[in-house]
Amino acid sequence: MLELKKKLASSLAEAAAKAFSENAPGEDEIAAMLEYPPDDTLGDIALPCFKLSKTLRQAPPKIASALAEASQGIPGFDRIAADGGDLNFKVSGEYLVLNVLKNAIDTGENYGKNDIGKGKTVVLDYASPNVAKPFHIGHLGTTVIGHSLKLIHQFSGYNCIGINHLGDWGTQFGKLICAFRLWGSREEIEKGGIDALVALYVKFHAEAEKDGTLNDRARAEFKKLEEHDEENTALWKWFIEISLREYEITFKQLGITFDSYNGESFYTDKMPEQIEKMREMNLLKIDDGASIVDLEEYGMPPCLILKKVGSTLYPTRDIAAAVYRKRTYNFDKCIYVTSAGQSLHFAQWFKVVELMGYDWYNELVHVPYGTVSINGEKLATRTGNVVLLRDLFAQAIEKVHAVIDEKNPGLENRDEVAEAVGVGAVVFHYLYNSRIKDINFVMESALSFDGATGPYAQYTYARTCSILGKADADMNAEAVITSPEEARLLLTVSKFPERVIQALNAYEPSMITRYIIELCTAFNRFYQACPIITAESKSVKNTRLQITKAAQNALGNALHLICLKTPEKI
Repeated sequence: MLELKKKLASSLAEAAAKAFSENAPGEDEIAAMLEYPPDDTLGDIALPCFKLSKTLRQAPPKIASALAEASQGIPGFDRIAADGGDLNFKVSGEYLVLNVLKNAIDTGENYGKNDIGKGKTVVLDYASPNVAKPFHIGHLGTTVIGHSLKLIHQFSGYNCIGINHLGDWGTQFGKLICAFRLWGSREEIEKGGIDALVALYVKFHAEAEKDGTLNDRARAEFKKLEEHDEENTALWKWFIEISLREYEITFKQLGITFDSYNGESFYTDKMPEQIEKMREMNLLKIDDGASIVDLEEYGMPPCLILKKVGSTLYPTRDIAAAVYRKRTYNFDKCIYVTSAGQSLHFAQWFKVVELMGYDWYNELVHVPYGTVSINGEKLATRTGNVVLLRDLFAQAIEKVHAVIDEKNPGLENRDEVAEAVGVGAVVFHYLYNSRIKDINFVMESALSFDGATGPYAQYTYARTCSILGKADADMNAEAVITSPEEARLLLTVSKFPERVIQALNAYEPSMITRYIIELCTAFNRFYQACPIITAESKSVKNTRLQITKAAQNALGNALHLICLKTPEKI
């Protein structure tokens, strides 16, 4: 559909030049105005002419009529007509067969791909949990949005580097080391895993409220770690190992792998070079003993680079990490997927990178997303107000198991399918709305399988597999559109490549998620209205099997882009 819209915009620009001697809109202007009408009974593509009335100084119906008269005969359309102030276009069945159906079948798993990123590299920084803390619902956003964006970029030709920038440094490790020495044991930690580490962390904060000296002891333990104390370093590495064991279980369930796990600690020896560069450029100022970069003229608070005691902060580490990544990967874009609450932080250090003279500063991209609360309450590890992802996934998988036991007890690979559908339900629920929206997480809603949900989408995919498995279709035979439902489904299939580009440009996986529901709805209407296996003739049956295959390819590729698996039987 993208190609057809481009050709249409070019033809309409020529028609407008003929119909209007002055101020005629150009091809790019018209292309930006074309839209899909909500009521497809009038047309499949529309040009709302009210947008032209100001420049052409004529009423929209008059503009639409003039353009309709001047644009008759544009290839690919059965009907071109003015309907009030809109100019509507009905795509021909012949175009759908020759340009959509055949393309979607022939390209298969490549259907919808583009080469926008050919020869370019993008680094994506996402997930990035704090070591020794559980992977909870608050981490789901950065993880699934980040990985979906990685998949979308790969689908668009980019070379992608996924980085899990672990939070593996900072005073919290002094607290954990202190707590372990006071109350922990190696046997308990090995047995309890990350839960045991969290219990120690929570206990430390509870005890520190009663005994303030504990914080001093924690700072001393972290100082020893910074000075490479052998015992503290061994404990720190062990805490990371325990944490990664837990995280890898979740990443495996989500189908996620990373190219690098270099966290904050990796950049400790890379920060001095950047700090010295700031000094040489006279960017650093001393403010109450701390070293800052003044950003007042850019409308931002100062960016804190060094504390009074000389220790570094997040901006210092992020700047060092960005320089390292540019030198290592020579990225064309470096994307950071974090909560919108960190937007100022990224704006500040992005500006510092620019002031430092790095000409790639505009290749740094922050992709923010909304916050997550549980029944209206803020998440907090130290108070225990979290929903752990492993528990959430387990509940979702258990619910799918119950459905399978009731409706398809003989299903092969039932455990694998239950995990794919259960985890998929949670991911789809999260990615359905715009990423910037805040989410008040309610368990019942996340685990609902009714309506616009992941299970509905995966079941639709499984239905296409079932249909195609029952018949031997000739994918090269001539096809002819015989019903409006066939045409609507192919029109929806044709939108997929365009949706991929829109999601890529907006860094917005929800555009793919909502497209999936649009496609599933169109397919199920087609399925209900058009007999496939029992079609009235062999040619009609074969056409509908081809349409089913085209829809399957588009749906399977779309599900992949939002981290969902595609079980063939449910």
